[in-house]
Amino acid sequence: MGIRKINPTSPGQRGMTKSDFAEVTTSTPEKSLLRPMRKKAGRNNTGRITCRHKGGGHKQAYRVIDFKRDKFGIPAVVKTIEYDPNRNVRISLVVYADGEKRYILTPNDLKVGDTIVSGPEAEIQTGNAIPLELIPLGTVVHNIELIPGRGAKMVRTAGAGAQLMAKEGNYVTIKMPSSEMRMVRKECLATVGVLGNAEFKNLKIGKAGRTRHLGIRPTVRGVTMNPCDHPHGGGEGKTGPGGNPKTPWGKPALGHKTRKVKKSSGKLIVRARKR
Repeated sequence: MGIRKINPTSPGQRGMTKSDFAEVTTSTPEKSLLRPMRKKAGRNNTGRITCRHKGGGHKQAYRVIDFKRDKFGIPAVVKTIEYDPNRNVRISLVVYADGEKRYILTPNDLKVGDTIVSGPEAEIQTGNAIPLELIPLGTVVHNIELIPGRGAKMVRTAGAGAQLMAKEGNYVTIKMPSSEMRMVRKECLATVGVLGNAEFKNLKIGKAGRTRHLGIRPTVRGVTMNPCDHPHGGGEGKTGPGGNPKTPWGKPALGHKTRKVKKSSGKLIVRARKR
């Protein structure tokens, strides 16, 4: 992927950058793998807003991604590399030898016409899904399962890759992109390689309308509100929070740890990630 600069023909386009989509080979998705996706606008099943600043956005269809990679021993050929509006990494349409079509996440150096395989007998090459116990130490992988057979849950974003560090007993230690070291069952599948589209993080939105197309609504600062609406509000002229920064509901913000680690998963963390 490359980044394309936009000519500053208007104030909104000054400084804006876009992807050149050089790696994308088609603009027509596979219809059999599309599913309708309704807009929730940040609301839960009771209609209450649980995630603010969401709503609107361009209409999208969900692409069904194969996170399980459970067709062992059957080779698949990469037919197309496509843009997915629901994620920041490109997806590849692969066609198996038995005719079945599936979408997978596209790692670096995977091209149209390449053959990929899943299972214990697969070779150590980009795009192949292999149990962690059979992957050599030092190999960089992505699309990692937490529980065998449940499908990949970790390392699925653009440019991400985790490294195998050690093997001991029934567990394999991997170094996550966040520098966290955690143990995963050796039977869990992982895909060899680093995910592509790493330059995604360098894109500049450029104008407010582009965030609205993504379904992101405006955010109002707390210091501009009234005291009845936010703990930071009120005061003559520009005033700061006046103490520890808080959320609109009075909870600590900006540095307060909110991560909740389940007991079953937390005991497998060897070294915590960088804070």
